[in-house]
Amino acid sequence: MAERAGGGARPPTGRRRVLGCSIAVLVALILVGGIASAFLVGSGYVPFFSMKTSWEAPYDRGTSDKGNGAWLAGDTVARSRFDGVTGYDVRSGKERWEYVVPGRADICTVSPEATGTTVLIAYGEKDRCGTTVALDLTDGRELWRDPGAPGTDAYAGVVTGDGLAVLLDHGGTVRALDLKTGSPRWKAAVPKGCDPGAVGTSAQQVLATVACGDELKLAAFDPADGKARWTVPLDERRGVPAAWKASVLSADPAVVSVAEDGGEERTATLSFGPEGRPLARVEGVGDYGSIEEVRVEGDRLFAIAAYEGSQGTPWDRVVAFDLATGDQLWRGDVRKADLDELDVRDGRVTTVELDKKYGDSLYVFDAATGEEEDDRSFRDRVGKGYAGTLGDLFTFEDRAVVVRWGAGERPVSVYERW
Repeated sequence: MAERAGGGARPPTGRRRVLGCSIAVLVALILVGGIASAFLVGSGYVPFFSMKTSWEAPYDRGTSDKGNGAWLAGDTVARSRFDGVTGYDVRSGKERWEYVVPGRADICTVSPEATGTTVLIAYGEKDRCGTTVALDLTDGRELWRDPGAPGTDAYAGVVTGDGLAVLLDHGGTVRALDLKTGSPRWKAAVPKGCDPGAVGTSAQQVLATVACGDELKLAAFDPADGKARWTVPLDERRGVPAAWKASVLSADPAVVSVAEDGGEERTATLSFGPEGRPLARVEGVGDYGSIEEVRVEGDRLFAIAAYEGSQGTPWDRVVAFDLATGDQLWRGDVRKADLDELDVRDGRVTTVELDKKYGDSLYVFDAATGEEEDDRSFRDRVGKGYAGTLGDLFTFEDRAVVVRWGAGERPVSVYERW
């Protein structure tokens, strides 16, 4: 065979040239795509990693610190403020109903949880919170009205549970009404010389925190007839000052959270067994500078726990504790620091991270194991332009429902996975 004139390698054939160019283009696309993904992954514009805004309620007018509450019942999200309650369709954002308190009355307290579709609101005028109303969250209908409760202390409140509406009257009387009809069931007095603070109810017991002298205690009543069962110190060893703020997180199991007078952060969360026997104390010690948002589900306490990193940087984690022992069961770390609000339902723990610099994110953890199940970036800022913190958080299907309070706020925003 004749040798090619001039010697040397043969030039690439047309097929080899096309293949080489294709590989070069593919490599370039991969590099460009990788760089673009690195920048876009936190932007909310990457499919399967993002949350986009589904709808937002109109901006709110002037508000007050009184009467704030939020509930999710089926596909209705309801939000109260000082002068009324509004219900929205979670999917469409359509306003379904509005309940307005009469005259110049203000809502002073609401039940923190709904029982089925029923919640309680209490309102009154001129520092007297004298009327309690049961509302059906599906249509905003008033089920019944009681003119004689409760006291003026917003933390004393009204609660629902297992067919009961439990109220605190002036003078320290605990009253139970039928949740459906409002008819009286029983009346009981807190221990002599004690003033009631917060209440909680379940099928097993009705609880009330009481200030007895200079110490906070916990009293239990029979939900069937109101008979007093036991009264124990909130902390038998250390004592809890009567000036501190106490909240009943759960009546079954019995769980109470306390915070120093005027303090925004919880000092400790305490759990109790049968006959008021102390079980666990979870507090901001060791790795955790403070225990912030808390939720009780079953025999576990879920919390946002703040701590200081190795270089003094503040950091937040989602942590699960055993209510029987106080032991940490798992913790979920996130890549950023400032977590806000918790929702625990359907075996999942959901939280929102607010970051003014890099954008906000949604995190979902398995409630049993703490394994991270989802991590998504919001396309729109959840916190930007708002009060800086969220008022409440719910999850519904593939949506995250955010509730806020404050003048000039979007009272409800719903975000969906994208």
